Amino acid sequence: MKILIAEDEISIAKALKVLLVKNKYVVDVVYNGKDALDYITHFSYDVLILDIMMPEMDGLSVLKEVRKQGITTPALFLTAKSDIEDRVTGLDAGADDYLAKPFATNEFLARVRALTRRSENYSSNQLMLGSTALDCSRYTLSTDYGSVRLNNKEFQLMELFMRHPHQVFSTERLMDNVWEQNSDSELDVVWTHIGFLRKKMKSIHSDIEIKTIRGAGYVLEEIIC
Repeated sequence: MKILIAEDEISIAKALKVLLVKNKYVVDVVYNGKDALDYITHFSYDVLILDIMMPEMDGLSVLKEVRKQGITTPALFLTAKSDIEDRVTGLDAGADDYLAKPFATNEFLARVRALTRRSENYSSNQLMLGSTALDCSRYTLSTDYGSVRLNNKEFQLMELFMRHPHQVFSTERLMDNVWEQNSDSELDVVWTHIGFLRKKMKSIHSDIEIKTIRGAGYVLEEIIC
């Protein structure tokens, strides 16, 4: 599942991203309303987590514009305002839920899980491309020829690719989404895990492959015989 966090307090945004990534979500983070609107209109998300008070464009305005464009992605407002009037305003703007700061991490995760179940992109715990299936509950990749278990990082990489086939991801983007780092000294960990995934996919005769696009990154595509 892919989530967008729009929160101008960098420490909170980073903490929420770490929490969600540990719970197997793919996460993008922006720090102002203008960028939030740009990301929402250009990329597909399963849940939106929006702070109300943001620079350039507040969360209420962002969500109102998103709903005008017909985007129905479930949205959760995070805000320091907890008055009934503020909650009503948020819900009237198109939000599906409202959580006042500070909040317990368990409650936050529970609300996110509830919203993912409402998402139009939510169907099952299995992702398919070609005849290859990724089981998001068991962390297994399967074909008619067998099944292999993926470790945590392999799974997060594979889920990202399976949800966005034919989309090229740079090494830096993969690093940011899966490892929470963007250090040049650590970038080799990406291609190392890509190598592990390729070996496991080959072992079950998968009909999809992770291709290297020179100078751009990696992309998941069906194997054309």
